[in-house]
Amino acid sequence: MSDSFLAQFGEEETCTVSEYTRRIKRLLEGSVGPEWIKGEVSNFRRQASGHLYFSLKDEGAQLPVVMFRGNASGLDFDFDNGVEIVVYGELSVYEPHGRYQLIARSAIASGQGRLHREFERLKKKLFEEGLFDKEHKKPLPLAPRRVAFITSPSGAAIQDFIRILKRRGWSGRLTVVPAKVQGLDASNSLQDALSLVLKVGGFDLIVLGRGGGSLEDMWCFNDEMLARALSISPIPTISAVGHEIDFSLTDFVSDVRAETPSAAAELISSAYIDVVSRIEYARDTIVDQAEDGIALSRRNLGDWATRLKAASPQRSLETAALRIDELSSRLLSVLTRELSRAKGELNQSKLAFGRLRPDRVASEYRLRINELAKRILDRMERKLALARHGLIETSGKFQSLSPKATLKRGYAILSEEDGKTISSVARLSKSKRLLATLSDGETWLRVNKSGNP
Repeated sequence: MSDSFLAQFGEEETCTVSEYTRRIKRLLEGSVGPEWIKGEVSNFRRQASGHLYFSLKDEGAQLPVVMFRGNASGLDFDFDNGVEIVVYGELSVYEPHGRYQLIARSAIASGQGRLHREFERLKKKLFEEGLFDKEHKKPLPLAPRRVAFITSPSGAAIQDFIRILKRRGWSGRLTVVPAKVQGLDASNSLQDALSLVLKVGGFDLIVLGRGGGSLEDMWCFNDEMLARALSISPIPTISAVGHEIDFSLTDFVSDVRAETPSAAAELISSAYIDVVSRIEYARDTIVDQAEDGIALSRRNLGDWATRLKAASPQRSLETAALRIDELSSRLLSVLTRELSRAKGELNQSKLAFGRLRPDRVASEYRLRINELAKRILDRMERKLALARHGLIETSGKFQSLSPKATLKRGYAILSEEDGKTISSVARLSKSKRLLATLSDGETWLRVNKSGNP
């Protein structure tokens, strides 16, 4: 408010917040008397002082209520969220916060709350239809890389979810699919988001959830149509609604229930970390096996090098020589033994000759001897012919290399008077006589003044 405005009307015509609130307090408290009010308990909390704070609500509205310790100590039933009660109290305005509330003086139980009764009814119905059966549950992917999270993008749940995934090193792709998670049309919003995810496809896992709240706040996750749509999803699903003590129908029909959105993030990242650990272990195992294989190959290579050295031609020849000597010795031994045996048989044969006809035996041996003599003679003649031929060839070669053959080709041999052969011009001197040997005789030569013969 500007200074000119205050100057025009005067500060005495304005009212402070406290004064205005007190007017409302007097107006409300004076016109609304004490009443018995029926409703369902939500947002309940018990202070250390013993005072009870909660809301009393039905389908259309809610009313803040406080019951002080003196009145709360007389309650004879379990007081908690979802309990339907009837409260007697009067209206009051709490001036520091500028809000009205009911000061409860007494309360009596009115049986289970309507929402709890509806939840149990739907739960029993879907259970009997088999939507909760384990055989309908799909296993979660070992390492999901593409995750769709259906939730409110402005809620704290998505921030905690992302923070945990980053902290634990998950490197997949997270798609946040916006949906209302509270209010009258929240269940339709969740169903539309689920239909969109299934239509787009390409996801490994679907997470549906939100943070904690009252039963009324999370009632959209108890919608029957949403539960049925979630139960037939071809993509594995995780329901992460509320806190650990909260349950909804989506928890029962989904493939896996996580106590909180943070727990769902830990579940996803744990599987990812496990796969990464297995891959690293497999990598280390492969490296170790490769190194062991290389070391073994090196040892085998050394062994083969030693074997190759042992199998060298020189070594093979040496081994063959030893083997030949061994075989020669064994052959000599065998021949000696066989010769001895043959001599024995010969002696036995000589004895047997006396019992046989000597003329026939002699005739047979004579024929064999003649045949052998002929074969030996033929073999000797062939060998002599080969020897003669070889001798003629060798003689021809020697003759072609003889000095006479060389002289016949026009060469001469020069020698001094003492018979020493001249092989260099440097040994020639003036008036010295030389003997020239030609192919058909010898003649004397003399060296002239120029040093030429």
